[in-house]
Amino acid sequence: MKLRNLIILFSVLALSSCSKFLEPDSISTFDTNYVFSNVDDARKGVNGIYVQFDVDGFRSRLSNNMTGNTDIERSSGWTSSGDRYQIWDLNALSSNGDLSKVWNCAYTAIRDANICIEGIQASPALNSSDVQVSRTMYQLLGEAYTLRAYWYSILAYYFGDVPNVREAPKAGNDFFLPKEDRNVILSQVIDDMIGIEDNMLWADELPHGIEQVNREFTLGLIARIALQRGGYYLTPDLNMERQSDYLDYYRIAKDYTEKLMTLKDRELPSDYRQIFLNEAKFISPANSEILFEVPFAIGNGDVGWNIGITVEGGATASHNYGSGNNYMAIPPSYYYSFDTVDLRRDVTCAYYKVNTDFVETFCNNGISNIAQGKFSRYFLDNGPGPSTAKGTGINWPMMRYADVLLMYAEAENELSGPTPSAVEAFKRVRQRGFAPQDWTEKVDNYITSISASKGDFFNAIVNERAWEFGGEMIRKYELIRWNLYSEKMAETVQTLKDMADSAFDGVGPYTDLPDYIYWKLDDSGHFTVLNPNHKISAAPDQTWNREPWLIDLHSDATTYREWITKDWRNYISDGPKPGVVRYIFPIPEEAITNSQGTLKNDGYGF
Repeated sequence: MKLRNLIILFSVLALSSCSKFLEPDSISTFDTNYVFSNVDDARKGVNGIYVQFDVDGFRSRLSNNMTGNTDIERSSGWTSSGDRYQIWDLNALSSNGDLSKVWNCAYTAIRDANICIEGIQASPALNSSDVQVSRTMYQLLGEAYTLRAYWYSILAYYFGDVPNVREAPKAGNDFFLPKEDRNVILSQVIDDMIGIEDNMLWADELPHGIEQVNREFTLGLIARIALQRGGYYLTPDLNMERQSDYLDYYRIAKDYTEKLMTLKDRELPSDYRQIFLNEAKFISPANSEILFEVPFAIGNGDVGWNIGITVEGGATASHNYGSGNNYMAIPPSYYYSFDTVDLRRDVTCAYYKVNTDFVETFCNNGISNIAQGKFSRYFLDNGPGPSTAKGTGINWPMMRYADVLLMYAEAENELSGPTPSAVEAFKRVRQRGFAPQDWTEKVDNYITSISASKGDFFNAIVNERAWEFGGEMIRKYELIRWNLYSEKMAETVQTLKDMADSAFDGVGPYTDLPDYIYWKLDDSGHFTVLNPNHKISAAPDQTWNREPWLIDLHSDATTYREWITKDWRNYISDGPKPGVVRYIFPIPEEAITNSQGTLKNDGYGF
């Protein structure tokens, strides 16, 4: 049985609902001494921590909806006052229901992790004379520490300083904790994982492989959170700062990515597209690209419903795949940032949809609705039903090995410049993006051109991470810690304006790009474009359909389409402090009320 199904089966052991802030409605009806006295019941208890991945706070919010807008993903928050629109437009109120969902499921997961940590640490089974029992208990302890660390990382990104709950709820505890410095919290969870990772098991030693937290993911998360701790963050007075000890955390990131690369290196799969097709095929190979993926049960999960290539379904559809669309579009500025022969571009970006006749056709709204092509219910082997929407069962990748290699390159560069080892790690990722016949020019020569200085190599890493991870919804966190968020948003808007001008006026830096594109279905019935990279005056014959492309960025009424000037305005000039992105959101009203006066929304212009 896959862990994704075990999580559903044992969700009753999630030790309370997520309806309150820190004070639980109830603790498990099971005695914790019994639950953690043996590996089978301890496994069920730790499974309860994973349950919070299968609630709306994560499966549709944190996994994708709440991670825009960036230079590679976007949605128009200014078109509505709904909860997710407030978040996209950086003007969310403390009454925002999506923020409340995230806060509650984060603290529920943290509380359940605390119960598991204390229960396992107190269990004689942890140091049993039975080696297999002891190893399993240490693995479970590592899962609990790692999951707690993940949720604190998320809380720090969305709310800044937050209450630091590190004890299981019990009589006599203070349930009304004040905010703790986010740097203190991040340092603690990094230390927690460092202290346990050596006793954890690799994915290929675990019954559920990459569908449960494993040692390689914990090593990678140590590095990811270390870069967060060593990076920039928004202070309550709306300044972007980082701590004076930031290099210590780059060193941690370097050491633990290097540790994983030394102990459990693996070749990157040569077929970039297959990495993501595996998710829709329910294939989860260990010792490969993905280190850990959230295991959604069949009938659960929103991947392919609110993210990915659109499929039009319903009762009248001629297919059995149901309906799904894309809440976060890809701006053409990102699409055209790729080298034209980069194999990752057409995996990451798709401008076709699947209609009710189960035919690939041009996407709705064209240039403004390029989809995240890595995900779609269309890729499932069997359709879940014509009227289905949510619940595809497609897993969500949490970390890939390419991320580890690029984190290593970044940390090593920050500490010592573009050393040979940093360059080699970078090269392994970039090389996979190109056909072997292009390696000399696109990989070797390119790397020579960008590795002459620390600054050039850093900028190359910023770009490479964009091309490698587009549509995987981690860019927001990178731009924050690099202190490039507002700058990259301004660059995006200017590029889109320049593209619109070039297409409309015929002058400017992008005049060679297509103002119109021509498409049709090829002999195998798949959507193909005649001129994705260049302007042409006409198609060679009448079999091609013409669609407005970059010309559609122009508006006679407003010069540019409104989404170009409005999607990122609060990220650039119209926020509380121009040039600084206020990415921190207010603590939910529910949490403020339940804190009995301990918490309040102060600072950040609230």
